[in-house]
Amino acid sequence: MIPLLILRHGKTSWNLQKKLQGRTDISLCDEGIDILRQQRLPSEFEGYSWVCSPLSRARQTAELLGAENVLIEPSLIEMSFGDWEGHTLVDLHARFGADMRENEARGVDMQPPNGESPRDVQARILPFLKNLSEPTVAVTHKGVIRALKSLAYDWDMTDKLPMEFKWGAAHLFMIDEKGIPHPSRINIELESKAS
Repeated sequence: MIPLLILRHGKTSWNLQKKLQGRTDISLCDEGIDILRQQRLPSEFEGYSWVCSPLSRARQTAELLGAENVLIEPSLIEMSFGDWEGHTLVDLHARFGADMRENEARGVDMQPPNGESPRDVQARILPFLKNLSEPTVAVTHKGVIRALKSLAYDWDMTDKLPMEFKWGAAHLFMIDEKGIPHPSRINIELESKAS
């Protein structure tokens, strides 16, 4: 099995406003940059290869954490939220009411208009997972990590996962020969560069 350490990009202005970003290429905000400048991965992950989503917020995160020779992995791009991008869930619920709730209740098959479902994201990332050949750090997005968690925990997303994932932490999965992720350690805190 191949170790995959996965983490979400740092904060953006849209994160602070609780807007769905999806494929919209929003850079890190000053707060996100300041936080990442003070952090690094735990030393046990030195020597891992680095890959990241093609979106700038993921690339910036990898660079600020000290990654060198980061490969862009197109399959790690955020889930497309289609017509929902740039809106908050509160706004979408107010506009679409019962239709929105019905769509969300579909779990892995929830699909924004002109966007992707989490099941689509799973299909997109499986070839990447199957082809992993060395210990790897991947910087990606919440939608991709949720799709990975769904595979790892056989979670259909119709209810809450029984454990909390901290979005500012890293999560270690072991990837088997079929590309299926198996949870190893979650919520691995990043270290302070000052220590």
